[in-house]
Amino acid sequence: MKFLELMKKKGIVAAHRGARSIAPENTLLSLQKSIGRCDFVEIDAQLSKDGAVVVMHDDTLQRTTDVTEIEVFKNRAPYRVCDFTDDELLMLDYGSWFKQNSGHKEPLLTLRIALEFIKENSMFINIEIKDMSNSFADKIVVRAVAKEIEDAGVHERVLLSSFRHEYLREAKKILFNVPTAALFEGSVQDNLLEYLKDLEVEACHFDDASADEKKVKMLREAGYAVGVYTVNSAKRAKELFAMGVNYIFSDSLDKELKKYAL
Repeated sequence: MKFLELMKKKGIVAAHRGARSIAPENTLLSLQKSIGRCDFVEIDAQLSKDGAVVVMHDDTLQRTTDVTEIEVFKNRAPYRVCDFTDDELLMLDYGSWFKQNSGHKEPLLTLRIALEFIKENSMFINIEIKDMSNSFADKIVVRAVAKEIEDAGVHERVLLSSFRHEYLREAKKILFNVPTAALFEGSVQDNLLEYLKDLEVEACHFDDASADEKKVKMLREAGYAVGVYTVNSAKRAKELFAMGVNYIFSDSLDKELKKYAL
C-alpha cells in the first residue's frame, strides 16, 4: 500500500510526534512505542546550523533537551536548533526531561534514522517540515528533506506537510510522486479549493477547533483527504470520523480511538 491510498481511508489514527504520551516525543523510542498503536507516525523536521535534517518540534532546545545544563552551551541562548551544528546537537539528551522515562537518556533522532526505522518496520510517516524561512532559503530546506527521502527509498511511505506552503510547492518539483498536505490553524482562505488546487496538494490538515462538517464535506467531495490535529478524546474522534475526516493525529493512541473507525 502507498501512503496516498492509506490517507484516503476512514478512521485512521496517526501517532502525533510518535507515542508521546508514553515516550519522549520525536525520539526513536517514541517511534518504537508507536508500533501497533497507530496507522502511521507523524514527526517534525528542521535543519541544524550545518544543514542536517533533525527531528524536533520546537525551534528552541530548552523544553525537550538538557541544553541549559551543558557547560559549553551556557551562553548560547535562545538555544535555537538552527544555531547548533549536528555534532553539537548530538551532545544533548532528548529523553531525561520526560517524567515517565525515569531519567533515561535518548539520543538525537535524525530524519535519516527515522526513515530507516520506517523502512525496516514497513510503516508510514508524515513529515511536517517546520517553518525555517527566517534562517534558510525554501529550496535548501526542501532539498535537504527530499535527499533523505530519496536516499532511504521510501517515497511511497511518506506524506509531507507544512504550515509554510511554499515548501509544498517546492516539494512537488522534486518529489512529484510524494503526497503533500497543507497545514492550517484557525481561519483559512475563502477560496480554499482553488488555493489547494494551485498548491497541488492531496490533503488538508486542520486544528480540531477549526474542523466542521461543512468544510470536511466540501474537501472530501473535491477529492482531498482530511486530517485533524490534535485529538485525544474517543468521543471527539467518533464525531470527526462521522463527519468524514480520514485521519486524526493523537497523543494518546488510546485503543478507544480506533474503536470508532468507520
